[in-house]
Amino acid sequence: MPVSASAIYFLNLRGDVLINRLYRDDVGGNMVDAFRMHIMQSKELGTCPVRQIGGCSFLYMRISNVYIVIVVSSNANVACAFKFVVEAVTLFKSYFGGAFDEDAIRNNFVLIYELLDEIMDFGYPQNLSPEILKLYITQEGVRSSFSSKHVDRPVPNATLQVTGAVGWRREGLVYKKNEVFLDIVESVNLLMSSKGSVLRCDVTGKVLMKCFLSGMPDLKLGLNDKIGLEKESQLKSRPTKSGKTIELDDVTFHQCVNLTRFNSEKTVSFVPPDGEFELMKYRITEGVNLPFRVLPTIKELGRTRMEVNVKSVFGAKMFALGVVIKIPVPKQTAKTNFQVTSGKAKYNPAIDCLVWKSSICTTWCRIRKFPGQTESTLSAEVELISTITEKKSLTRPPIQMEFQVPMFTASGLRVRFLKVWEKSGYNTVEWVRYITKAGSYEIRC
Repeated sequence: MPVSASAIYFLNLRGDVLINRLYRDDVGGNMVDAFRMHIMQSKELGTCPVRQIGGCSFLYMRISNVYIVIVVSSNANVACAFKFVVEAVTLFKSYFGGAFDEDAIRNNFVLIYELLDEIMDFGYPQNLSPEILKLYITQEGVRSSFSSKHVDRPVPNATLQVTGAVGWRREGLVYKKNEVFLDIVESVNLLMSSKGSVLRCDVTGKVLMKCFLSGMPDLKLGLNDKIGLEKESQLKSRPTKSGKTIELDDVTFHQCVNLTRFNSEKTVSFVPPDGEFELMKYRITEGVNLPFRVLPTIKELGRTRMEVNVKSVFGAKMFALGVVIKIPVPKQTAKTNFQVTSGKAKYNPAIDCLVWKSSICTTWCRIRKFPGQTESTLSAEVELISTITEKKSLTRPPIQMEFQVPMFTASGLRVRFLKVWEKSGYNTVEWVRYITKAGSYEIRC
C-alpha cells in the first residue's frame, strides 16, 4: 500500500512552520495547529511517532532540530512513509553538503520546493535517488559540496535514467583501469555450553562490491550455493565438481539484481551501480565451521578464591586477528594472578564497580595474531573480598569473544566465478576477499 500523503510539514522545535507542501485537498489548513496542540504540547511527544487526531493520521520524525510531519487522511503504509522521510533527508543532505537542520532549510527554500515536487506526486513517492535527480535538478544548495561536473549534464541523459530499466547507474562512465572488488563478510553468532556443545549457531553474511567499470557492464556472479549448483548440474547433465555446497537462507538482493534470471538460471546477474554498494545479504544455520572453540573451567575455592582455566582452540588453517576473550569474574575481585601460553592477560579494574564505573569486572586476554591449528590456555587465580553475607552461588555471565579471520568463511561460501560483459570488450581485474568476524560469540561457564 502506498503512502498517499495529503501534506508534509517541516517544523522547528518551537512548532513554527519552516516549509510545507500540500498534495491533496482532503485536509484543512489547520493541520499544523492540531499537531502543535495535541502532540508538541503533550508530554508524550516522541513516545509514539504515529498519532490519530480526528480523521487524520500524523506521522512525524525528528531529524536534528527539525520535525518532519506527514499528514494522511486515509489508511496508509506507515513503514513506507518513514522510509520516504529517511530517503528524502538523505537527498536533501546530498544537495546541502551533508547538513540538514533549520538553517539549511531556511537557506534553500526554492530548492526544497522543487525537490518536493519531484519526489512526491499527488501524495505518492517517486524517485528519490540523488544521482538521478542531480541530472536534471541542477540548482546547487547553499552548502553543497558537489562540483559542476555532477550537475551540468543534459536533460536527455536524465530522461533515459528515469524512464529506463537501470535507474541506479548513469551512462557515460569511463575509467582508465576497470576493476571490481568483492568482499564476503560474515558474522558468526554462537551460544555454546561449558562442556563444548553448541546450543545455538548461525552465520549472517553480506556480499559487498566496489565497481569501477566503464559503460554499462553486465555482471554474473556464481556461488557454491546448493540451488545454483543443482540448476547448473541439470543444464550440463553432469555432476558438479565445485566442492562443498551450502544452502542459503533469508537471501535479500540489491535492486540491481535481475530476479527473473536468478529464478531461471540461479546465478546473480546485475548491472552494478557505480562505486560501493551491498549486493546481497544472507543467513546460514547449518554446516557452520566454527573458527574458535573455548573450553572454560571455573572452580570456587572457598569464599575468597577462584581458579579460572580457559583453553582456546583455533582450528582454522589461517590466522586470526584482534582476538579478545572476555571472562567475567565476581564484583568483589581484589587481586588476580595470570599465566598464559600466548598473548597478554590482565585484570582491568577500570570496570570494577567498587573502583570505576561499571558493576562487572572482566578479565581480558588480547592476542594480536593467532596462528592456525594451535591451542592457547589461560590460568588465573582470583582473590575475592570476604563479605559478611551468606555465601551464594556466583552468577556467571557467558564468556565473550571478538576476532577476525581473513580469507575464511564460517559458512563455506565461495565465489565460483565473476564474469563481466561490456559491449566495448575491455579487460577487467577482479579482486575477491573473505573475512569472518565474531557476532554474538558466547560460551557459558
